[in-house]
Amino acid sequence: MTFGEQPAYLRVAGDLRRKIVDGSLPPHTRLPSQARIREEYGVSDTVALEARKVLMAEGLVEGRSGSGTYVREQPVPRRVHRSAYRSAGSSTPFRQEQAEAGARGTWDSSSERVEAPEEIAERLGIAPGDRVMRTRYVFRDAGEPMMLSTSWEPLSVTGRTPVMLPEEGPLGGCGVVDRMAAIDLVVDNVVEEVGARPGLADELHALGGVPGHVVLVIGRTYFASGRAVETADVVIPADRYRLAYHLPVR
Repeated sequence: MTFGEQPAYLRVAGDLRRKIVDGSLPPHTRLPSQARIREEYGVSDTVALEARKVLMAEGLVEGRSGSGTYVREQPVPRRVHRSAYRSAGSSTPFRQEQAEAGARGTWDSSSERVEAPEEIAERLGIAPGDRVMRTRYVFRDAGEPMMLSTSWEPLSVTGRTPVMLPEEGPLGGCGVVDRMAAIDLVVDNVVEEVGARPGLADELHALGGVPGHVVLVIGRTYFASGRAVETADVVIPADRYRLAYHLPVR
């Protein structure tokens, strides 16, 4: 193989990928068998197998037990809107984003008191093991799971207050800014860091994704006068959604 030349399995995978993208192999069509790939491209069984593995890892095909490997129907990516916070009474950021997209979202949540892991403690500026309220969410758009979120709030801030439980009490379901204002904390800054990684098995199961698929992770932290009052990890399937940021120019 000369410098710059692709390995045989990547060349075969690339040609099959092109056929999937241009519709020559439409969704739900059975992928050519390993023997057929070997014959058509003049390659070994090993090369044919590795090419199929590439397409599987890219989420272009899926295996069906006892039936074979088929071309997956690819979703059309939709936008998840992120914008500067605008106070809206009882509106959460998710409700704001859904309203901007003209969508109707629902969610499930559960909260529990836990000890802060080291990474979360660092983000909140507290000691590892300090008590926090952890709340896990599954957000849905038209019934389809679209986003997961896990938030942590220091109980040294919210403990024994009406806003200790984010989804219960007089301000249940309100956004962090409004909830903190109710206990005389003015949120004046929010930091978001966006990254990507392979989805964890439980995340992909909850989101209806394929093992090996990439997810976008937004690490978000709210601050009040330099003190972190909430931090969260938001997980979004990268093949189905794009982040769209709307930021004001000051």
